[in-house]
Amino acid sequence: MNPPTRRTVLLAAGAAALLPTRTATAADTPAGPRAAATLQPYAAYWYPDSLPSGTPGSGITWRSLKNWTAADDADLAFNAASVPLAPRFTPTPANATARSGQARIQSLVSFGPTSLNPSQGAATADYYAFAHWAYIDELVFWGGSSGEGLILAPNAPIVDAAHRHGVPVLGNIFLPPVAYGGQLQWTRDLVQKDASGHYPLAAQLVTVAAAHGFDGWFVNAETGGGNTALGTDMLGFLTELKTLAAARGQRVTWYDAMTVNGTVSWQGALNTQNQAFFRTADDMFVDFRWSASTLASSGTRAEQLGRSRYELWAGVDVEASGSNRSVNWDAIVPTNKAHVASLGLYRPEWTRNHLPSGGRAPADFHAADDRFWTGRSLDPSRPDGTDTWRAPAVSVADRSTATELPFASVFNTGHGLRWYEDGTVTSQTPWNHLGLQDRLPSRQWAVHTEGTRPAVAFDFADAWRGGSSVLVSGALDEPAVLDLYATRLPIGADTVVELTHRTDSGSVSVELAVATAEPDTPGTTPPYTFLPVGSGDGWRTSAVRLSGLSGTVHALGVRLAGGDGAVSWRLGALAVRDEPRTPAAPLGPRITAASGGDLRLAWNAPAVDVRQYTLHRVLPDGTRRFLGGTCQTAFFVGGLAPEQGEAAARFELRAVGELYTASDPVTLTHTW
Repeated sequence: MNPPTRRTVLLAAGAAALLPTRTATAADTPAGPRAAATLQPYAAYWYPDSLPSGTPGSGITWRSLKNWTAADDADLAFNAASVPLAPRFTPTPANATARSGQARIQSLVSFGPTSLNPSQGAATADYYAFAHWAYIDELVFWGGSSGEGLILAPNAPIVDAAHRHGVPVLGNIFLPPVAYGGQLQWTRDLVQKDASGHYPLAAQLVTVAAAHGFDGWFVNAETGGGNTALGTDMLGFLTELKTLAAARGQRVTWYDAMTVNGTVSWQGALNTQNQAFFRTADDMFVDFRWSASTLASSGTRAEQLGRSRYELWAGVDVEASGSNRSVNWDAIVPTNKAHVASLGLYRPEWTRNHLPSGGRAPADFHAADDRFWTGRSLDPSRPDGTDTWRAPAVSVADRSTATELPFASVFNTGHGLRWYEDGTVTSQTPWNHLGLQDRLPSRQWAVHTEGTRPAVAFDFADAWRGGSSVLVSGALDEPAVLDLYATRLPIGADTVVELTHRTDSGSVSVELAVATAEPDTPGTTPPYTFLPVGSGDGWRTSAVRLSGLSGTVHALGVRLAGGDGAVSWRLGALAVRDEPRTPAAPLGPRITAASGGDLRLAWNAPAVDVRQYTLHRVLPDGTRRFLGGTCQTAFFVGGLAPEQGEAAARFELRAVGELYTASDPVTLTHTW
C-alpha cells in the first residue's frame, strides 16, 4: 500500500509484543479469544500457523488458525452471525446520474482494534454505525497487525447488519510489509501444502467463515522478499481457496500487492504481473497508484479475459481526509460515458474518526456520514453539481431488501445515548450494537418539495424504540414528501401500514405516501397516493389500511404540511403487515458462566419469527432496566452489582419479532 503512516493505527497496538523474550508455540495459546481473567468475548483473530517470538502485549492473545476448531472455541456462540444475506433489488435511481449495472462500491472499514474488540457491542455510542448500506456491494472487515494477529473474523453484529441490507462481508487476511513487522514465514505458513498437495489453510479459512456466518476473504499479501516459487504457491493457494469458497457460497477478493513472481510490487493496474490472481479470485482491489490510463487499460484487459471491468475496485484512500479528498472521479465514474471501474473506498470511517476524540456525538457522526455518501446537498434526489466530492449517491444506484411482509423499522441506527421502549427510557447507558440496527432508509434523505427543504436526520434525543428516530425540522411553507423506503411489498386484503410519530413543535399534518409503481424516469418523484394519517398529542401509532390499493408497494414515504413558522416532527416506527405476529419465548435459558458481576447467558431459539432478543434486569422495586440485546442465542453482560438488600439478581429474556412485538419473558436468577 501507500507510505508507512497509513498503517500506524493498526500496528501500534502490537508493537510491544514484538520484543523477543521467549518463543511461543500454538500450544501456549488458549483456544478462545478472551483473556483468562474475564468472560468478555472478543472478535476472533489469528496468525496462519507459527507465532511471533516473545510474549503478547496486554489484552492480546496469540493463536494459530491452523489449530482452530469450532468445538474448542468457547466464544463462537457470541461471534457467529445469525442473519442470512438478504436478496436486493434496484429501484429506479433517485437521480439522473446514478447508474445501475455499472460501478459498484467496496468499503474497507476498521470498526475497532484487532484485539480487545468486543463481540457484541459496548457501552458507548461512539461507534462507526454505518447507515448507507444501499450504496455498497462488499464490506471488508479491515484490520490486523504483526503484533496481534493477521487474520480477522468480522464481529457478528456487523455481519448481521450488513446481511439485513444485502451486503456480503469479508474477513481480512493481512500479511504486513516487513517495515511493519511482517515475516515472510507467515506468508509461507498461509500457503503451506499437506502431504496430498492440498492447502490446509484454504480449507480452514472456508470453515471459519462458514462457522462465523460471513461471506469470504480479502487476501492482502504485502510481505516482501518472496520469489517465483512463493508466487506459484500463493496462486495455488488462492485457486483452492476460491474453489472451496465458491462451493460454500463465499467470495474471495485479491489485493494488488504480490505479483506472480512472488515479490511485492503494487501495480495500480490489472496487468501481466497480477492477472493470474484476478482470474482466480472473484474480484481485485487495484492499489491507489492507478492513473486514468491504467484504469482504462485495466478495464479493457478484464474484458479481454472474459471478466467484467466492474470486478476491479479502484482504490481511493479516504482515511486522512474523507470527503475533503481530491479524486480524479472521471477516471473511475465519469458522468458522460460508461463507468470505467468500480470504486474501492479505503477507511471511510473517517466520518467518525475525524471528529474530536471524546466528543463524537452520534448526530455529528451521521451528519458527516451523510455528507460523505450523499454529497453536499444531503439529498440523493438533488445532487449538487458544483460539489468537488462526487459522493457515491451521485454515481451508484441505491438498492433495497424490503421485499417481504411483515416489514418494520424503528429507525434504530445501532447506537444511541440511551435505550427507549414505547417512548420511555429503560436504560440511561450509551450503547452500540450493529446487530440491533434496522433496515434503514436507502435514500437518506430524499425530499420532494416546491418550497423550502426541511432538514432530515437521525436524532438521538428521543426515540420510540432503540436509540434513534427520524427528525424533520424547519419550515414547511409547501408540502414536503420524504422518501422512506423503496420496497417490493405485496398488498393483500388486510395489509396495514402503521406509523408511530410525534409532533414536537409547530402544526404538522401527516399523510402516508404509497407508490404502487416505479417512477417513469430516474430522479423523479415516485407516483405516490396519499392517505391521511391521524394526529394527536405525544407519540401516536396510526394504522392506515391499503384496502383501496392493489398489486405491490414500490415506495413508502410521508407527506408533511405545516402552517406558519418552523416545525419539528419525528418518526419513531413504521410497519407493514397483514396480521399481528408475536414470537414464542426463548427456550432453555441458562447462565453458562459467572465471575463476580460478569455473566454469560445462553438459550435456544424458538421456531420462527424472531428478529432479536432483549435482556432486562428486574429491580427490587419491580421496574425493568434494559441490559442489552442481540441476534445471537448467547449474550455477555458485565459489571453487574447487587442492589441494596438484593440476595439474587433477576433477569427477563424475551424474543422480539419482525414487528417488534415481544414474547412472554423467561426468567433467570443469579445469586450473589
